[in-house]
Amino acid sequence: MILFVRDLTVIDFSYLHQQRGILGESFIVDVELQGELDDTAMVFDFGKVKKVIKQAIDKLVDHKLAIAADCPRLAQSTEQDMVLVSYQSERGTLQLACPAEAFAFIPGAAINEQSVGSYLEQQIKPLLPANVEKLSLTLRTEAISGFYYQYSHGLKKHDGNCQRIAHGHRSTIQIYADGMLAPRLNKSWCERWQDIYLGTESDLVGAEALQYLTPAPDDLSFRYQAAQGWFELCIPAQHCEVVPCDTTVECLADYIAEQLKQADNSKQYKVVAYEGVGKGAIALR
Repeated sequence: MILFVRDLTVIDFSYLHQQRGILGESFIVDVELQGELDDTAMVFDFGKVKKVIKQAIDKLVDHKLAIAADCPRLAQSTEQDMVLVSYQSERGTLQLACPAEAFAFIPGAAINEQSVGSYLEQQIKPLLPANVEKLSLTLRTEAISGFYYQYSHGLKKHDGNCQRIAHGHRSTIQIYADGMLAPRLNKSWCERWQDIYLGTESDLVGAEALQYLTPAPDDLSFRYQAAQGWFELCIPAQHCEVVPCDTTVECLADYIAEQLKQADNSKQYKVVAYEGVGKGAIALR
């Protein structure tokens, strides 16, 4: 017997990519459980699927920076209770210093739907009852017919895992000008924020303020203290946009609308910005 759950959850995370640098992503997760019926005439209770499997996914990968453990471009070390990572991408060197919980080291040479899915299956299968003989996870991206961008960020004020300095999302956007969808503006912003790190201006610091990292001359450096610990990031300036606000989806939607209004005050703008799949914020200017 096979039990299935479609759209169990969405994994919002970032990962390191050889060509594209740090990349925000959102994977939708479908689950199949194969096995014999238990004494309640079920393979596994649907309520427990959400409780056990979703909670495990959240703990293992969600809102983390995923790194291919076997990548030759990776240098990793520890200092006190911090993990230090340096990654040589074709867009420049990325450096991070974060608590260990902010990272997910995935076996293999690359991060993709298959490698993350296999890792999760291996980690979660022992948590299931003996009658469940096989666990299959299918990870997929949202089918998007319009425009989208992929961004990474951190929210130091957040009381949950969003405070981690390098997690991200694949996000659609819809911009309207005077009530009409504006494809040119949508395309422009998606190109502007393609594979971007969005940093808050108040978190931007000079090299002397960093405790663990040494930035390159063309790097931007970010640092903050959050409830989960100390976070530092050095990233090439061309890989980043610094915004004068927090990078919540509410603030980002309003930031885009404000930029549009400054460029052309004669129009009324509506910005529908998503944070991953099925959630977001609307700003009107």
